[in-house]
Amino acid sequence: MRHCMVVHARYPIGETRVEREAGALVNHGHEVDVICLVGHGEPAHEIVDGINVYRVPVRRHQGRGLIAQLFEYLAFFVFAWLKLVALHRRRRYSVVQVHNLPDWLVFVGLVPKLAGAQLILDLHDLMPEFYAARFNRSLTARSVRLLIWQEQISCRFADHVITVTEAWRETLIQRGVATTKVSVVMNVADDRIFLRFKQDERPAMRDGHMRLLYHGNVTHRYGIDLAIRAVGLIREQVPNIHLHIHGWGDARKTLIDLTSELGLQEQVSFSMQSLLTSELPKLICEADVCLVPYRRDIFTDGVLPTKLMEYSALGMPAIVSRTPAIQAYFSDTMAEFFEPGDVDDLARHILELYHNPFRLAELARGCLKFNQLYNWTKTSVEYVALVERLGSRRGSADKEMVQQNPRNPVRS
Repeated sequence: MRHCMVVHARYPIGETRVEREAGALVNHGHEVDVICLVGHGEPAHEIVDGINVYRVPVRRHQGRGLIAQLFEYLAFFVFAWLKLVALHRRRRYSVVQVHNLPDWLVFVGLVPKLAGAQLILDLHDLMPEFYAARFNRSLTARSVRLLIWQEQISCRFADHVITVTEAWRETLIQRGVATTKVSVVMNVADDRIFLRFKQDERPAMRDGHMRLLYHGNVTHRYGIDLAIRAVGLIREQVPNIHLHIHGWGDARKTLIDLTSELGLQEQVSFSMQSLLTSELPKLICEADVCLVPYRRDIFTDGVLPTKLMEYSALGMPAIVSRTPAIQAYFSDTMAEFFEPGDVDDLARHILELYHNPFRLAELARGCLKFNQLYNWTKTSVEYVALVERLGSRRGSADKEMVQQNPRNPVRS
């Protein structure tokens, strides 16, 4: 089976979900191509872990406003369309999988779909909720209703829709997507890379230090400023506390300024170098406790953070916001919950873990329970089975065409 993925991001750095799914298909003997953005110094084409990566001449330009973002989306759509059509003429894909954002990028697969390929729309995030939270709009606002409409049209155009949590699957069904047309593929960590440490191999609070970590997108809704302020509140009680923030985003400068304003330059550090997925476990395991301090809004209420599942796969204790999506999958024995937006409560839980190594051990054991229920070994098999089932429809159509016109067989 030949499979093509289209994603408005860099690859392999940029979208671990795409990397996991592509790798799973290759490991099951399928051929995979990825069409993506280009980064500085990256070649237009290379083979990465057996996957053909085609980079179109469009770069990510964050922080330049909605108009710049729209033109970037449009430019990528045009170049990805042309590349996909050219590749499909040679490769005759069985399945084309398009990852959002934006949802309407799925129409890049029009030509392969007309030629018989099955089209998957993979919704990493729900655009209406994402936009509503970012710009403080309600779901009934005219601009958000327009996004809901384009989401519905995009889902209708796709042959199948994938999303990341059961809550978002239910939201899509309520908006009119057929129950049988939408599946969940969770963003669980690849357990071949995120290998769990034995508890005695990673002792907590080494040398009396407490090392906290946040990694990922650095934006206001993810509450990193709350973590910085919490460190400021307890630095006298935990003199060797240190918070490391790894990532980039539109709130990075604001957070650096906040750190200086509070005089926390020795307690808070920043890094933003791009890391491969295989390099993340080392970064994470240098910490004692990881943080997921999300604020609550209409978007984060439905987000099950990938970083949290990476922490869990490694057996890392984590302090997390008490949001509906996280509580749907994690219990109090798997994560230390604090009230979203409450700096004092976050500081209190950090102190409790500092003084209670038994609670740290309990959380590490709780992670094991989560990993037994949700892991990439199981999820990847379900994902590949889904893609193969869709791809078999293309194979059946090709056989039928060959039988009808044996002198002009279709390449499969």
